[in-house]
Amino acid sequence: MSDATERPAVDDDAWAKACAEDLEAEKARRRAQHGPPPGSAGEELRKLLDAVADKVSSFQTSLPGMAAQNAVQQLVSQAKAAVEPVIERNPEIFDHLAAAGGELLAAYRSAVEGHERRWTQGPKPSGDAKDPRDEGPGPSEHIDLD
Repeated sequence: MSDATERPAVDDDAWAKACAEDLEAEKARRRAQHGPPPGSAGEELRKLLDAVADKVSSFQTSLPGMAAQNAVQQLVSQAKAAVEPVIERNPEIFDHLAAAGGELLAAYRSAVEGHERRWTQGPKPSGDAKDPRDEGPGPSEHIDLD
């Protein structure tokens, strides 16, 4: 075969490279449009605790009484102290807890929707309800009256 009829060398990973480039471009477009994606549940909890601590410290001048200020500040710092080691050692725990909470919410929603459906349907019409006593006489049987 001549060089003109041979197949050109094809990069085996060209498809994978093109897909990876497209995926990265799409991720960059979404980040630009929607901002950075949320982190893990542990990171989000850490951000929440920091935001609460900042908000409480900004309210210190408006909270009545120094005892209330100290109590709230102590509560926030205790929560952070309890959560930080867990986030550092096992960050996936909060992802599992978030998933479990979602499943519990879905189960609760399903149960409530079922009850609401039965409540809104109202009582069944009497013609549809079958009472076994309304079936008429059963098999005939001789009764001796003597």
